[in-house]
Amino acid sequence: MNILAVDTASYVMGVALLKDGNPLGEIVTHQKKNHSVRLMPAIRTLFSETDMKPGDLDRIVVSEGPGSYTGVRIGVTTAKTMAWALNIPVIGVSSMEMLAQNARYFQGVISPFFDARRGQVFTGLYRSEGGRIIQEEEDRITMHKDWLQLLKEKEEPVIFLSPDIGQHASLIKEELGEWATAASSIGNLPRPLELAAAGMDKEPGDSPHTFSPNYLRMAEAEAKWLEANKKNKED
Repeated sequence: MNILAVDTASYVMGVALLKDGNPLGEIVTHQKKNHSVRLMPAIRTLFSETDMKPGDLDRIVVSEGPGSYTGVRIGVTTAKTMAWALNIPVIGVSSMEMLAQNARYFQGVISPFFDARRGQVFTGLYRSEGGRIIQEEEDRITMHKDWLQLLKEKEEPVIFLSPDIGQHASLIKEELGEWATAASSIGNLPRPLELAAAGMDKEPGDSPHTFSPNYLRMAEAEAKWLEANKKNKED
């Protein structure tokens, strides 16, 4: 199976290609730059470098969120547009599930997360069963301190993976102590090849037209508009 994987759910941007189920190429950047400007050039470069054509693809796999509202929207819109043009399925994979793949051999629970501001995180809970990642708690947006208390009650080792780990490391250590394990600096970063592999065995669902991302919350601008509109009605 030939797959293009697209990840823009965080400040990390990545694209990858599988050919016949095997890794063919990968481009990843860890810079906080505009995904909308760089994503299509990265995809074109990857095709060019691997001598593969878009018409060779069987499906496109995209990180469907949660994560950066703008980032998720850019990746999903690009994936849907390409899938529609090529008449192939688009497969969504949780950005948390994708990140959890980096700890597939950890003996304990896996807590991937992205910072969601104001003390909140996008997160979920996963576990490895024979190297296969299984979801144990559904993805959500929550106060990180509350999430850490839930993990503490489990009384088992937890590995945390996040490109935003530096902002939360002290709180994790304070709340969980020796129960907490830190991933390596590389393990904290999403990998589009892992995204491609995770999407390889998933059944196609919605058509490209109806596929929708998992934002978990509204865009900040939309939330402010609704709040202002509510105030106007009350006045």
